[in-house]
Amino acid sequence: MQPHPLAGRPPPLAPRRRPLPLTLRIVLWRSRFALGAVCLGVAAACTVQALRPADPPTSLVVVAARDVPAGTELTSADVRVTRFPVAVAPDGSIADLRAVVGASAAVPLAAGLPVLPGLLADDEVRGPPGTVVATVRFADPAVAGLLSPGVRVDVLAATPEGGPGSVVATRALVLPVAHPDASGGPLGVGGSGDTSVPVLLAVAPAEAPALAGASASALLSAVVVP
Repeated sequence: MQPHPLAGRPPPLAPRRRPLPLTLRIVLWRSRFALGAVCLGVAAACTVQALRPADPPTSLVVVAARDVPAGTELTSADVRVTRFPVAVAPDGSIADLRAVVGASAAVPLAAGLPVLPGLLADDEVRGPPGTVVATVRFADPAVAGLLSPGVRVDVLAATPEGGPGSVVATRALVLPVAHPDASGGPLGVGGSGDTSVPVLLAVAPAEAPALAGASASALLSAVVVP
C-alpha cells in the first residue's frame, strides 16, 4: 500500500494577520479618551431614558388657533385641539371643535387661550364676566347697522331740549346677538315701542340703571372707542 503523499509533512501554517498600519494605530491610541467618552454618553442616555417617568395623562382642549377679536363667529381656522395635562386643564374645557365652530366670541381670544363656554355667545345673550347685558336703541336708527360685534363704545345721553349730554356707559362691548325685541330686551332699555333696531351691549352692573333711565328721557348716541 502506497503511503499518502502528504504523510509525514507538517501541517500548513495559518496565514499571518497583517498588523494595522502604524498611522491607524496611532490615531486609535490618541482617540481612546474621546471614544470612551462617547460610549459613556450613550450609556448615560440609555439609562436616563429607562429611568424617565411616564408622561402625565393629558386631555383634549379646544384653544384659539390665532388672535380672535370679540364678536367673531368662530370657524375651523380660528380654533384647534391640543393636549393639556389633566392637572392643569381648565374646568369646563371643550374637547370637540364642533361644539365651538359657529359660536361667537364674547371677548377677544388670544392665540392658545382655551375656548371655554363663558367666553362664547352663541345660544344665550351673555357678556364677559362681571358685566350685564343691556338692549339699547339709539336715536339714529342707522347706528345699529354701523356697530359690528366686538366694538367698544361710550354711550352718550342728550336731552331733547339740546342740553349738555352725559356719558351713561363707558367702553360698552357690542355683542354679536342682537334680535329686535319690542319689550326692550333683558333690562328693558329702550322699550318705548319704536321700531328701531336694538343693539345689545355688555356694560358694568353699576351703569345699567343709568342707561335704563336715560333711555326713557334722553336721546342715546354711541362713540366708538379703542
